[in-house]
Amino acid sequence: MKLDASGELVLQFEYRPDPEKTGQESVWREKRKAEAVDTILAELKNVKGAEAYYSLLTIPAPTAKDKKRPLLAKYVNQYTSRNTYDYFIHKDLGGFLRRELDFYIKNEVMHLDDIENADAPRVETYLSKIRIIRKIAHKLIDLMAQLEDFQKKLWLKKKFVVETNYCITLDRIPEALYPEIAGNDAQREEWIRLFAIDEMEAEKGIEGMGRPGYTAPVTEDFLKANPYLLVDTRFFGEGFKARLIASIDDFDEQCDGLLIHSENFQALGLLLEKYKRQIQCIYIDPPYNTDAAPIIYKNNYKVSSWNSLFSDRLICSLPMINRNGILCATIDDFQQKELNSIVQDVYGSNSILGTVVIRNNPSGRPIPTGFAVAHEYAIFASHRKGITIDKLPRNEQQNKRYKQKDKLGSFMWELLRKRGSNSRREDARRSYFPFYVSGSNIRLPELRWDEDKEIWEVLEEPKSNEDVVYPIDENGVERNWRWGIDTAVKNVNELKAEKKNGNIIIYYKYRQPSGVTPTTAWITSRYSATEHGTGLVKHFFKEYQPFSYPKSIYAVEDCISVAGIENNEKSICIDYFAGSGTTGHAVINLNRKDNGNRKYILVEMGDYFDTVLKPRIQKVVYSDSWKDGKPTSRDSGVSHCFKYLRLESYEDTLNNLKTDENPSRNQVLADNPALKEDYLLHYMLDVETRGSQSLLNIDAFTDPCAYRLKVKIPGSDQYVKRHVDLIETFNYLIGLRVIHTDAPRAFDAVFIRQPDPELPEGGKSRLAVDGKLKQDENGPWWFRKIQGWVPADPSHPDNGQKEKVLIVWRKLTGDPEKDNLMLDEWFSKIRSNSRDLEFDTIYVNGGNNLPNLRKEVENWQVRLIEEEFMRRMWDTREV
Repeated sequence: MKLDASGELVLQFEYRPDPEKTGQESVWREKRKAEAVDTILAELKNVKGAEAYYSLLTIPAPTAKDKKRPLLAKYVNQYTSRNTYDYFIHKDLGGFLRRELDFYIKNEVMHLDDIENADAPRVETYLSKIRIIRKIAHKLIDLMAQLEDFQKKLWLKKKFVVETNYCITLDRIPEALYPEIAGNDAQREEWIRLFAIDEMEAEKGIEGMGRPGYTAPVTEDFLKANPYLLVDTRFFGEGFKARLIASIDDFDEQCDGLLIHSENFQALGLLLEKYKRQIQCIYIDPPYNTDAAPIIYKNNYKVSSWNSLFSDRLICSLPMINRNGILCATIDDFQQKELNSIVQDVYGSNSILGTVVIRNNPSGRPIPTGFAVAHEYAIFASHRKGITIDKLPRNEQQNKRYKQKDKLGSFMWELLRKRGSNSRREDARRSYFPFYVSGSNIRLPELRWDEDKEIWEVLEEPKSNEDVVYPIDENGVERNWRWGIDTAVKNVNELKAEKKNGNIIIYYKYRQPSGVTPTTAWITSRYSATEHGTGLVKHFFKEYQPFSYPKSIYAVEDCISVAGIENNEKSICIDYFAGSGTTGHAVINLNRKDNGNRKYILVEMGDYFDTVLKPRIQKVVYSDSWKDGKPTSRDSGVSHCFKYLRLESYEDTLNNLKTDENPSRNQVLADNPALKEDYLLHYMLDVETRGSQSLLNIDAFTDPCAYRLKVKIPGSDQYVKRHVDLIETFNYLIGLRVIHTDAPRAFDAVFIRQPDPELPEGGKSRLAVDGKLKQDENGPWWFRKIQGWVPADPSHPDNGQKEKVLIVWRKLTGDPEKDNLMLDEWFSKIRSNSRDLEFDTIYVNGGNNLPNLRKEVENWQVRLIEEEFMRRMWDTREV
């Protein structure tokens, strides 16, 4: 409990269930809540400057059961509820309740034995009772179904992007922007917190060419000498961000990672169109549904709730995986059977490729039965038959054996004669034949197979200087060669002969394998989550334990490697239970080894998105070695760019709803009771919330930079107004692969009226621009264009066919004639660059005349952004 620098009272809580499992969970919880309230209020009296908070938190907030409840207790109850209640929206509440009603009437109201023996009036009474029950119940069901269906609609709606920022290493940023970066104190202070740049001293070099040291402000030379410092655009204005992004061509290809702060179901819904059939590996570590892992997703779900949580997300992400893609999901004993079943339900009955036991806790976690659990499971699955996992990369110790090299690569000399099981002559009779050896020369004589005797007949005698060598061991036992005759003929130059103890031994070049076949038991110390998970994360931060239960970096690297990421240098891996960011770290490590271009997508809803996940990725990019929150090496950074987004939450959607007041409608309803009842039961929520900002207010598209939502501040119950990034949201809705995003440009013009011979006599004159458009940063007409492409065939997004797209966003002034004239003039201006019009589809916000400007040789079509935005945002067929 403390007052922070801004004077805000911070009360830190950690939810914990009854550790003794007394069976009286609710009683135990109520006692702990009461103790917490009493303790806080008692301590608060001693906090200097907190008098106002004490007065506020002791304001009465009574309930029917507790008349003396203070306001603090109300908030403690809300916090506890978030960790103890399961909130799920029914997919078809109306249908479910109607079926339950029919069951209730048949079993509790309609007694067939009584009806059979009753007279006609009695039967009529029964039927009347049923009709009344059904009439009343159906109205209640309709009202409840309207509420639940409305919530379902809001949940499935594609969510707005409410923040878009980028972290980009300096080596990718034009030096023309360096003066602005050098003068940004907020960015400099961030570099001190993340990278301890204030400890960097000047290094002398030859003829004054050393590395400059830290100064405040930093110099441009310091920036040039530290190319792997990451610039975070959140510390800069929109103008800087726009110019920076405009400087990067083929942006989506250049961007190495994507971080999304959002509930994962909402994030998957928005990502679906862009990443359909693009993902090679889905790696997830969902909540284990036990008390052993206190994480942001509530543990101790009822089994059905946990199944629903996981199944919905698995179904939503399935269309993203490519033809050869693999899912890897880790889990413990408690939920392994359910997870295995869900994976088979979603991916197919024969989809499981294998289950690996990983010893992630060598010392073990004691359980009531007396065992100490030391393992978890990794389930691998594919949605298509014939898919196999890749091999694990070989470690240094394994590679040391291959000391020899030739033009084909590394190898070791291995005995050609077989040994061990199935090595005797009778086990493979066709592999028993002679070599003729003379010094370093080895050849095969002419041979013929005798089918009856099952032997190779030798058709030529050895030369006088040649020895005959059969696969006979030192004990005189007849063995067989590792090769058959065809392989021996093709590879005889891969052999060598050595004389040992009077016997000639033949060896072959055993080539270094590309990898190691993974077993289903990974038990070495490298998989310890304590040493290579918790211990590793501690090195990145000064805090004692910034994140609980991170995975071993080696366990994740190996999981995604066998899932196809290692051998595909341009693959994409997604983790939508991202936690501390180990999956992104693992992908960066793989790229660091071979300069690959693998990409990662990390989705996380917890507050540690900002405190652990994002800074961890920044630190991994800057250096591969850390201790006590500081880099121990500053020369191991990599060139990198990642984008991070924050999405509107479901709660944000609810909190931005507004009901309209329409007196005319209210009067019509008041005059017609039957219509009013129908309206209240079936249509009220949809009609009266129409036009709410979170439900897409098309009228607000006149200024793409002014669309705003009330958004909850992470880690608090406070809300702030934030600008919605309509441009980024639309890019994801249509699945745009961005090639280039122009910086916005503003214009002004002088207008004149000219006679138009095409208008009828007496018609109005035509508005025209006098001269040319004038670029003016304060001009009222603002344009921004985005170029990219989408799959030409959405049902087959991986077939290579592209639909080239141009998106034009503009600010409208409210004068349609001038707005459309300026659009026409601007469009004609960009026509001078022929590349700008090599498009199939052009999206524009606001009504326009662009189709009238299309030339005969051009085939592009124009679509309204507002219409497409509305259609895509509410298209939930695949979600």
